[in-house]
Amino acid sequence: MTSDFTEREDPFALFATWFAEAGESEPNDPNAMALSTVDETGLPDVRMVLMKGFDDEGFVFYTNTESAKGRELAAVPKAAAVFHWKSLRRQVRLRGPAERVSEAEADAYFASRPRDSRIGAWASRQSRPLESRFALEKAVATYAAKYAVGEVPRPPHWTGFRIRPVYLEFWQDRPFRLHDRVVFRRADPNGTWTKERLYP
Repeated sequence: MTSDFTEREDPFALFATWFAEAGESEPNDPNAMALSTVDETGLPDVRMVLMKGFDDEGFVFYTNTESAKGRELAAVPKAAAVFHWKSLRRQVRLRGPAERVSEAEADAYFASRPRDSRIGAWASRQSRPLESRFALEKAVATYAAKYAVGEVPRPPHWTGFRIRPVYLEFWQDRPFRLHDRVVFRRADPNGTWTKERLYP
């Protein structure tokens, strides 16, 4: 495990180290993160999603843009997320503006998904009322027949978002609730990071 992470100066490099270690210890989905957006009244909305990529530009996830989170991000393009790796007693929090990935990036990721998942992206009217399980299965069958031959194209309403953090906090459990907390902040996604320790 990472030794004295509080001395690290690059938050993305530190995240890469922790994420790799989580991949070795978490029984399921080390890339799972709780994603928070806000609705038109400012009420927070949170759900679990899977991070599908990260680099120095930020953290990427994919969704139906007509879903609740898609609509909320269109109205208020800001988000927060948290990773909790229980096996390591660690968490990482992040906040920042959220922007759509490029069309090429979305196309490439969509093409990498299993065929049934690509069909599902067409069939699901995500977050909207569903009259019955049968209605969903019927929609899946309809699109499976439509795209029975050849590639399944990416729906126009399906893409990715990249959270470009201006805040990254690393938390490590320590005995007697005397945890280690280090936060990196910057004024904007292209700014220079500052670092400080926080009381637990």
